[in-house]
Amino acid sequence: MSTLRFYALKASLNRKPKFLDETERRSELFGRHVFNETAMRQYLTKSALLRIIEAKDKGTKIDRLTAEHVATGMKEWAVSKGATHYTHWFQPLTGATAEKHDAFFETIGDGLAIEKFDGSQLVQQEPDASSFPSGGIRNTFEARGYTAWDPTSPAFILGTTLCIPTVFVSYTGEALDFKTPLLRALHAVDNAAVAVCKYFDKNVKKVSASLGWEQEYFLVDNDLAKSRPDLVLTGRTLLGHSPAKGQQLDDHYFGSIPSRAMAYMRDLEHQCMLLGIPVKTRHNEVAPNQFELAPIYEEANLAVDHNSLLMDVMQKVARRHEFIVLLHEKPFAGVNGSGKHNNWSLSTDTGVNLLSPGKTPMSNLQFLTFFVNTIKAVQTYEELLRASIASASNDHRLGANEAPPAIISVFIGEQLTKVLEELATVTKGKLSPEEKTDLKLNVVGKIPEILLDNTDRNRTSPFAFTGNKFEFRAVGSKANCANPMTVLNSIVAKQLLDFKLEVDTLIKDKGMKKDDAIFNVLREYIKTSKAILFEGNGYSEAWEKEAKKRGLSNNKTTPDALKVKISTEAIELFESLGVMNKIESQARYEIEMEEYVMHLQIESRVIGDIARNHVVPTAVRYQNILIDNVMGLKSIYGNKYMALAKEQLSLIEQISSHIEAINSLVTTMTEARKKFNAEKNIDKRAKGYCENIKPSFEDIRYHCDKLELMIDDELWPLTKYRELLFTN
Repeated sequence: MSTLRFYALKASLNRKPKFLDETERRSELFGRHVFNETAMRQYLTKSALLRIIEAKDKGTKIDRLTAEHVATGMKEWAVSKGATHYTHWFQPLTGATAEKHDAFFETIGDGLAIEKFDGSQLVQQEPDASSFPSGGIRNTFEARGYTAWDPTSPAFILGTTLCIPTVFVSYTGEALDFKTPLLRALHAVDNAAVAVCKYFDKNVKKVSASLGWEQEYFLVDNDLAKSRPDLVLTGRTLLGHSPAKGQQLDDHYFGSIPSRAMAYMRDLEHQCMLLGIPVKTRHNEVAPNQFELAPIYEEANLAVDHNSLLMDVMQKVARRHEFIVLLHEKPFAGVNGSGKHNNWSLSTDTGVNLLSPGKTPMSNLQFLTFFVNTIKAVQTYEELLRASIASASNDHRLGANEAPPAIISVFIGEQLTKVLEELATVTKGKLSPEEKTDLKLNVVGKIPEILLDNTDRNRTSPFAFTGNKFEFRAVGSKANCANPMTVLNSIVAKQLLDFKLEVDTLIKDKGMKKDDAIFNVLREYIKTSKAILFEGNGYSEAWEKEAKKRGLSNNKTTPDALKVKISTEAIELFESLGVMNKIESQARYEIEMEEYVMHLQIESRVIGDIARNHVVPTAVRYQNILIDNVMGLKSIYGNKYMALAKEQLSLIEQISSHIEAINSLVTTMTEARKKFNAEKNIDKRAKGYCENIKPSFEDIRYHCDKLELMIDDELWPLTKYRELLFTN
């Protein structure tokens, strides 16, 4: 056993859980480090507070004088909490959060200084934008970019730093972050949904998208992880033979939480409470050392900020407990990977969840309107929805019998399917009084009862209706939720606009009554959306064939999936809603394709290095031990040694075969990498990496994993799966 592996195992086995001394209730801790409405009431003037509330609820702008008042109050609050610095906290297209800290400090001459933070520092800053991904929006030598305060997401204190959530845009105004398009998409769906809600309730003035994410992750002992170069550099294991026991007994799922993991969870939840992240659920997931936490639903923009913040806090807390958190979608072969289910719904300012039926036929018709329009939106833009969750890491997970397939489909359950089938038979044109009564009482009126018993779930469905929300199950565990939420809210907004136009046309041109027009349009949508509905096993080959017949896409790799982002249809969609212009759409395509190539490039270099500098030398060393053993037998037994050394000789030959294969495959992979690195066209480079370099990973792994089973455990340099997954 290598020295590093030995001490890593020894250290991990001696770890003791470090529990917090928790004496305060969660409700008392919640939001203590957040500049929320409670804090604002204490530190802001009444007029400043009202302006903030208006900006949050109505999207109104905050004037400079108000910004000065807010900055003064925010600084006083932060300093009272021990903050010494402030930062504009934003989400560039790197996938991580970004921050540049400045002190509450200003010199005033004569060796004197004051603590200062004014409105201009709150509202806008100019971080260096040259090194962030821009997809060609700007040149490297053009460094200027702007961060601008997002008053709809409250500031918070992390450590000793006041963090102010902001958008991030280029000098010429294009979005360079995840937040800006999301805010625009949320504004679009708000406007479109309010217009449709007016058919049912004239009092509705605002519709908000809500999001509840479920974050899956792995915990691995810090020292064990550090002994694995692949885990350190790529976030996943590129080599490693499956242990005899994995997840086949299902004994980890919802089981008793290990004590070290529990200590970590309690500490993490404590920090989340202080930061106003409303985490509520924790449990063991399916794979060994895999866990999940989930919050109470929030407004989508705030929920996205909280998930981005959480992923950072998870790593910080893990270091205190001598863990690392693995958010990669597939860190271990042979066991389940990790996702981040996005539970989405729409709610009105009158307190109605638009995807939850009510007690009256009219409220149920409203539910059906938003329910059917969402399905229609997914049907129309299923390829774009698939592109929103595409990444090199998520490609490993989708369709791997643990996550939804790359084919986007919608699951609504058998009973709701029957409801839609009945609606599809509605007579075209004006309804008779009898037909209206039958529809409203016998079909629409029964929806609450149907949903009450509709507890069926389909884990293979990427987009499933689960009672009062849709669950987008295909999102990757390390993804920024803003990407799929921007797409989902955009396509629903566009669909609702189209729906209203069709209904209004029938009312105006055909003289139909409102209910007749709504039923007629919904009936056509149900018919045209039938192809996207699927209740069966999404993993089956039969579904792949059936989906192809239905005209659904099956983009299994990121390069294939991302192409739709620069299609005429996608660009027109985002431009028409004001979510992204053509330049911003094309830039994101370039960035995501480049990111895909870089991830595979790093993994290729790492697996080549480990194979040649760790595995092969160890194999040669063990082979020499076997050769010495054979030579010793020969010196003792003479010509009889052949019979006695039969197994050793066979092992020597097999080891040589695997060494030769590894060296040959690594050489071929390296040459292919050089070839495609020289390719200037990003499409061809990404395709080349996908088709010519990525497949070699599994070939190299096969031979390395075979050697792991042959070579003396005392010599093997890499911490094994049985140690990574079962030492806690």
